[in-house]
Amino acid sequence: MEIKNKKIANDAFFAERKEVLKQWPTGEGVDFDEVVNYQKSIPDSKRFGKKLINAELKGETLIQPRAGVALPKEHIELLRFLETEGEADLLPTTVDAYTRLNRYDEAQAGIDKSKEAGRSMLNGFPIVNYGVEICRSVTSALDNPVQVRHGTPDARLLTEISIAGGFTSYEGGGISYNIPYSKNHSLEKTIAHWQYTDRLVGLYEEAGVSINREPFGPLTGTLVAPCISNSVAVLESLLAAEQGVKDLTVGYGQCGNLIQDVAAIRSLKLMTREYLDKFGYSDVKVTTVFHQWMGGFPQDEAKSFGVISWGAAAAVLGKATKVIVKTPHEAMGIPTKEANAAGLRASKQLTSMLKDQSFTEIPAVILESDIIMNEMRCILDKVEELGKGDFAAGTVAAFEAGVIDVPFAPSRFNSGKVMPARDNTGAVRLLSVGNIPLSEDLLKFHREKLEQRAAFEKRPVSFQMVIDDVYAIGKGFLIGRPK
Repeated sequence: MEIKNKKIANDAFFAERKEVLKQWPTGEGVDFDEVVNYQKSIPDSKRFGKKLINAELKGETLIQPRAGVALPKEHIELLRFLETEGEADLLPTTVDAYTRLNRYDEAQAGIDKSKEAGRSMLNGFPIVNYGVEICRSVTSALDNPVQVRHGTPDARLLTEISIAGGFTSYEGGGISYNIPYSKNHSLEKTIAHWQYTDRLVGLYEEAGVSINREPFGPLTGTLVAPCISNSVAVLESLLAAEQGVKDLTVGYGQCGNLIQDVAAIRSLKLMTREYLDKFGYSDVKVTTVFHQWMGGFPQDEAKSFGVISWGAAAAVLGKATKVIVKTPHEAMGIPTKEANAAGLRASKQLTSMLKDQSFTEIPAVILESDIIMNEMRCILDKVEELGKGDFAAGTVAAFEAGVIDVPFAPSRFNSGKVMPARDNTGAVRLLSVGNIPLSEDLLKFHREKLEQRAAFEKRPVSFQMVIDDVYAIGKGFLIGRPK
């Protein structure tokens, strides 16, 4: 299968759409023109993209949780609790694992078991099984905008029902919802499936309905160097924009060094804007999302609040448009609604206290930002070269060649040769670069940074550093120092 970054023709799209809507009975209830009218009836105060742009203009950082349970009544109660008791500015609907894998029969069994048990027996809300009307009962019951968050390689039917159901923002992408989530899905297939999603969003845009789209920034969430995750975000932005998406929120997962984290968000916004403008998508709006620490958490709740607050501080000092908030039960499994709300309130305190402060223009951040952008150009220029100017074909070729390589990803289409480790200040550097085409001066920079740590710790630069760093925050530290 050959993939190209070219807008899907309407005839081809609607022929494919007929088959997509047949995948589950609820798809037959989706009527494009009726959805346009319904979406236009949603007030601006509940439109995700509008709220993000307003926050961006005011220099505010909004807070958003993750949340989703199996039964509609309980899901509505959960989200209402998070927007009142948790003071959430934006709301999620996290989709269950069966739906993410298009296993709708098993999702239905989970719904039935949840009804019998009187509690959620799924780890999210099964949007496809419930269909348009039940989704609308959820989105209309809340005061704030609601986004669908999931992790689905083939999200075509889920997209159709989500937009029809009144959700005004939709997360994911053909790279970021494949490589970190799946072992056997080819990039050609997932990029094609997500071109469908983005073309659908583009068609709604042309009909006067703007849906916010958010590529998934953190990837595996484990010591992912900013140049890797930022490059994927730029690529997914270019792929989405070609299909007609006009409202993008690009994301980054916290690594823990404040200077590097602020520089990563700063460079992400600058480079996304630069590449969209360069390739003719200057009318696309760009906002940013910062994900609080995605790795291991302390089991102690008080210590977990420390990790959460550090993430909120980094987000607001980096002037991210929103921050995805973790909970103090992160190390223990699915949180209670009270724990989720507590994480939100802790984050709100930080975003409110620090909203008039910014680290984005301090010299150390600008220096680190320039390094990240130079690394990104090395990667993105090579992707463009491999694709002969086509970023879809180039992405597939880049993963085959290891030019893009996501640390700790399960996908067999990912090289897995890159190995990250922290330097002596806790910034993530590359211990093994694999085939990422960095310039000689950048390679030297990474080597020197890790050698400085090695000298301080009186041990050689080695894989042991990687192991130590993966577990460090859960043990109360940022850098995995030897005892």
